[in-house]
Amino acid sequence: MRELAERPEEVPAVFAARFNSGDARALAQVYEDAAVLVPQPGTPVTGPDVRTANSRLQQLGVPISVRPRHVYRNGDLALLIVDWTIAGTGPDGLPVHVEGTATDIARRGPDGRWRYAIDNPFGTARAGEAGGAGCPVRGAGATPAK
Repeated sequence: MRELAERPEEVPAVFAARFNSGDARALAQVYEDAAVLVPQPGTPVTGPDVRTANSRLQQLGVPISVRPRHVYRNGDLALLIVDWTIAGTGPDGLPVHVEGTATDIARRGPDGRWRYAIDNPFGTARAGEAGGAGCPVRGAGATPAK
């Protein structure tokens, strides 16, 4: 398993490696205990709901790819702008495509490792816009999955 990030630039790659491993427990370690995840625009979650939201995406059985665009660091805080895509064929044989540009905040913990304090995978998307993490787009018709 890939170790937690020693630099903020590494956080997205650590997230992707742990997401793609399918290990929900390992993925949860990429977040601070009190982290906020925004799995759908306008709908922040905390606590066990972070794990539940990520688990739904992991269950699609399709890997995530990440492309950090910008990392701005100030001491123990960093703003990460990251383009990401989950694309492939799900276990049911249907195509899956979900993508976004995340605006995330990572913080260096007392152990020197960087973790998400805020994970906002759809960045500036407005509430109700299509493509939220809770509704992966499937098939040529681009209809939300149920």
